[in-house]
Amino acid sequence: MATAPGSTRWPGGKRLRDGHELYWWVELAVVLVVDVVYESVRNANKAGAERAYDNALRVIDWQERLRINAEQSWQDWALRWEPLIVASNYFYGSAYIVVTVVGLIYLFRLFPDDYPLWRNTLAIGTLLALVGFATFPLMPPRLLPTMDPGFGFVDTLVSYPTFWSFESETMAKISNQYAAMPSLHCGWAFWGCAVFWPRVRSWWAKGLAALYPVVTITVVVITANHYFLDAVGGAAVMGIGFALARAVTRAGRGRPEHHDEGAALDTAPT
Repeated sequence: MATAPGSTRWPGGKRLRDGHELYWWVELAVVLVVDVVYESVRNANKAGAERAYDNALRVIDWQERLRINAEQSWQDWALRWEPLIVASNYFYGSAYIVVTVVGLIYLFRLFPDDYPLWRNTLAIGTLLALVGFATFPLMPPRLLPTMDPGFGFVDTLVSYPTFWSFESETMAKISNQYAAMPSLHCGWAFWGCAVFWPRVRSWWAKGLAALYPVVTITVVVITANHYFLDAVGGAAVMGIGFALARAVTRAGRGRPEHHDEGAALDTAPT
């Protein structure tokens, strides 16, 4: 039996202009499955410290050639203001999750036709990052002093207030600390900017959207969790994710359906 225009077959749904249907409970299940796969694969890869350190030296060398090897000087400057470091710790531990979840909800509720493309972009880009984690384990700047005391980086999550650190017993057991390239903090920030900037209307909201990846890059650097090239890697996986998502996503991108009297509606899966 055909459904009425704008209605869905099941509760909690949204009908897209081309007839596809989205359901929040299905989307929540998809997000949870992707997260479980991501966390399981990411943290199952326990690369050795020597290999991760060697790759860190390679990244530093590449940045020297590009004249962007400035993480140490950025952190040295930031450490002069403890409130800045504390705020950066909390931003690092929460903003990428909160903003991403809000972005998904924002799209689902207000721009459902755009939601499938950007949901797929996020999922594909995130899963692509696993390739980098597996093939290029990378020691973040905060751990370099454990291999060479000549590096002066400070692990701000340990030395300054925050709600967790990688040195906690639980995190040490479950987290792959060498999953640094690409930086998904930065990748998700670029995704968030792409989601919000063209859709919000006020100048200040657009400004916040544009600043979000800039602030994220600054935070991951001054907390010594990433190199600048990690941010480039994050942008790359999301860019590739967007290209692949455009190639495979159909929901919300087809021609608007026409409700001819007595005609059955297209309710193809998303």
